[in-house]
Amino acid sequence: MISEGQPGGIDGEVLRRGELTVLGRIRSASNATFLCEAHLDDHETHCVYKPVAGEAPLWDFPDGTLAGREYAAYLVSAALGWDIVPYTIIRDGPAGSGMVQLWVDQPGDALDDDPDAGPDLVDLVPAGKVPPGYLPILQAYDYAGDEVTLVHADDIRLRRMAVFDVLINNADRKGGHILSGVDGRVHGVDHGVSLHSEDKLRTVLWGWAGKPVDDETLAQVAILRDDIRSGLGEALGEHVTGREIEALLARTVALLNDPVMPTPDRHRPIPWPAF
Repeated sequence: MISEGQPGGIDGEVLRRGELTVLGRIRSASNATFLCEAHLDDHETHCVYKPVAGEAPLWDFPDGTLAGREYAAYLVSAALGWDIVPYTIIRDGPAGSGMVQLWVDQPGDALDDDPDAGPDLVDLVPAGKVPPGYLPILQAYDYAGDEVTLVHADDIRLRRMAVFDVLINNADRKGGHILSGVDGRVHGVDHGVSLHSEDKLRTVLWGWAGKPVDDETLAQVAILRDDIRSGLGEALGEHVTGREIEALLARTVALLNDPVMPTPDRHRPIPWPAF
């Protein structure tokens, strides 16, 4: 029998207990990433599966830790209460243990052909033509050699995601890692290179750099701080090091003591490619 009272609801229980069937590989991902279907009784749901065995080695992150970092990022997101990271677990799958995350259904591609649809939440627009409600990030040239501006929406959902990225020290917030769901929510995915103890923040969400953080957001950050000092810190310790948990706690305290968003004053502050 399936219960709706568990984390992730019915889909979450299907994810935890259901049989995973691989539908195909997501080729755009740098690590082995699969679209799967989870089946349990008469229920099914789509999900993303990233086996630890398919993780490419990185020079600055320990081997075999990316799946755990994805799950740890979900735990931080859940503690903040912002529903940024889709429901995520660690479980066995067809290629061994790995991260399994609920799939985010997005509007159909037909919207991309609508000239009145407007830019995406993160987009490139012609230089000098930043749309109302958008914040410019940097000037660049597209593949045709035309000057363009990287922009993102001045949207509270993105602003919270920017704060979240500061807290988890996200080294890879690309525009393509920001998903607009059909339910109106905005989710962030691909957090395998996060929670390092050294400063590695790389993001396209620099529109609020140097701006104050609002009191409502700070109240949630304070809750996260307290959670890290209690049960959350222990849960995170199964997936990241003690030093990395101390660094996460230090980032929450630093933001509460000086509630201003950081500025991109470090080397390569934007991931490449940006999408």
